[in-house]
Amino acid sequence: MRYHVTLEPEQSSTAIAIDVEELPSGAWMVQVDGRRVAVDVAAIGAQLSVRVDGKMVDLTTEGSPPELRIVAHGEYARVRVESERQRSARAAAKGGAEKTEKVVLSQMPGRIVKVLVQKGDVVEAGQPLIVMEAMKMENEIRARSAGTIAEIHAVAGTAVESNARLVTLL
Repeated sequence: MRYHVTLEPEQSSTAIAIDVEELPSGAWMVQVDGRRVAVDVAAIGAQLSVRVDGKMVDLTTEGSPPELRIVAHGEYARVRVESERQRSARAAAKGGAEKTEKVVLSQMPGRIVKVLVQKGDVVEAGQPLIVMEAMKMENEIRARSAGTIAEIHAVAGTAVESNARLVTLL
């Protein structure tokens, strides 16, 4: 099955195509950019222990596809993982009328540290909008696309839940 993986999706729109084939042994054969890689995965509680070409990596995932948060070796990253079918369905749904509003949502629960924009500001794709503390780390929430700040829902010093509206762009 083919998957499309985008690292830090709010900063980049380039997805990596990854083909995954489950082998009779239970291991996976994964092809990334034409390179075949042997992969074995074991779930240990909320953690995944992954062996990639003989090297072990322990991953903790949060969220549910397509939007995931991953911690590996103490590093935190957001990823979007979509199957070929999910990606096609999303593209077909976008084929209708374009939305004029774009809402930036919180990807995790946390506390708003700083709001970096004001209503009416023009922002570029990838520009930081909010600084949020989550998992004892400060994270910049960035615009996924260019636009004008129509409304700011976040307030510095307040706590927010996952999928809370932070900013609305036009």
